Amino acid sequence: MSNASRLGLLGDRDFGRFFAATALGQLGDRIIFLALPLVAVVALNADEFQVGLLAAMTTAGSLLVGLPAGAWVDRMRKRPIMISTDLARALILMTIPVAWWAGLLTIRWLYAVALLHGVLTVFFDVAYVSYLPHLVGRGNLVEGNSRLSAIRSVTSISGPTVAGPLVGMVGAPATLLVSSAGMAVSGLLATTIRRREPRPEPSGNPQLRREIKDGLRFVLGHPALRAIMLGDAIFNLFLVMYQTMLLIFLEREMGLQPFGIGLVLSGMGCGALLGALAATTVSKWVGQGRVIWLAALVTCPLTVLMPMARPGWSVCAAAVGLAALSLGGVVRVVAQSSFQQALTPDRLLGRMSATTRFVSWGGIPVGGLLGGASGSVFGATGTLWIGAVGMTLNVLPNFLSPLRTTRSLPMEKAPEFARRDFTDN
Repeated sequence: MSNASRLGLLGDRDFGRFFAATALGQLGDRIIFLALPLVAVVALNADEFQVGLLAAMTTAGSLLVGLPAGAWVDRMRKRPIMISTDLARALILMTIPVAWWAGLLTIRWLYAVALLHGVLTVFFDVAYVSYLPHLVGRGNLVEGNSRLSAIRSVTSISGPTVAGPLVGMVGAPATLLVSSAGMAVSGLLATTIRRREPRPEPSGNPQLRREIKDGLRFVLGHPALRAIMLGDAIFNLFLVMYQTMLLIFLEREMGLQPFGIGLVLSGMGCGALLGALAATTVSKWVGQGRVIWLAALVTCPLTVLMPMARPGWSVCAAAVGLAALSLGGVVRVVAQSSFQQALTPDRLLGRMSATTRFVSWGGIPVGGLLGGASGSVFGATGTLWIGAVGMTLNVLPNFLSPLRTTRSLPMEKAPEFARRDFTDN
């Protein structure tokens, strides 16, 4: 067997570069996940509600530009969008350490950076999801998503592991320089991909409102796509409530230092890596439709181990629960992402991604606000209990849909499927 055959998609030069760009960008993103709230908590002494509001600002872009982003992305080539948004995010993040060193950094500055970074991330993610079928072909979607999930999982381990000691040594604001560098190099590396996607065919009379409506009709009109989207919306809402108070719980109630917090979050990355490595096998064994709800049913309840923890060894058991959540989450995401991409024609990939993101991610800012408000009323421990129960409820939409018994990806061609469901006016 040749090396290219053993490597699969990694033997393809363009996918290899895309893979490396993803690794660097995701490394920067995972460092942000730890460092940005620690800037607020440690450097600016933010309270629970301010931390929740910061989490809301980070993801508010999904509500502000989520739907039109898909229509705009569908009109353009995807690779240039990813490159430009990576470089712009790198510049925006760099303003935080600069403002800190100049004595100008405030919580409002963090809100503004989080909001702008989140808006750019919407465009990046919509283009990213839409670009993969062009790069690897629809027949390789499961492998492509599994490979990319694996590297995201590795960065979930290495990101907090790197960020924790860095925050301890140079402070949270300066640590964001590493995030900025990772995203900048990611964007530059993407410029070296040689394969060019075809330019989208221009519509005779492009109308943003009609294009958005077509994307909504397509996603909401398909039972499987609709169920996946609603399940994600429930999961993300309660996950963000949980995550908003997690750092405060670990830092203030468990007494962990940044390095210890990084280790706990790295455990989540280990679970995600195992999930990425096992996703294809588990999906084939259980069924690619059924695994979407079964993975969540098995792993989400284990998150109650965290609010049950006390300072000492029980924190380790709680970290195992978080690792299991990540494992199940990656298995679920690989399966459902492949379903979504396989069912969607090329001309609607951006709008499908934007529509599902708008609905499923739209509750994330609300989750951040609710997490902050709940933390103020019930404390971090009570909010973790609420988040754990809520995350488990995401099973319901998928279980009550055709995914309950579906074993394999749809074999029909996406463009033909789309024409049967609706036509452009």
